[in-house]
Amino acid sequence: MTPNSLGEIIKKIRVPVVAKACGCSPRAIYKWIANGSLPRTDYTDETNYAEKIALASGGQFTAAQIREVSKPKAA
Repeated sequence: MTPNSLGEIIKKIRVPVVAKACGCSPRAIYKWIANGSLPRTDYTDETNYAEKIALASGGQFTAAQIREVSKPKAA
């Protein structure tokens, strides 16, 4: 199954699991879902949330898939 959005991925894994894996609060994860993208820091290699989410998914999703569906939208 190819995910269509970051929210779809996170909801499948569950927000508390993603929050724990990333060391963030569940509230921060809900903000990612609302924005439809990972924080800027994941694209500037300051953080590696996509990899952490991929690990938490138990192989359901790859970091590349997560980054692809969660690219920040152009303003």
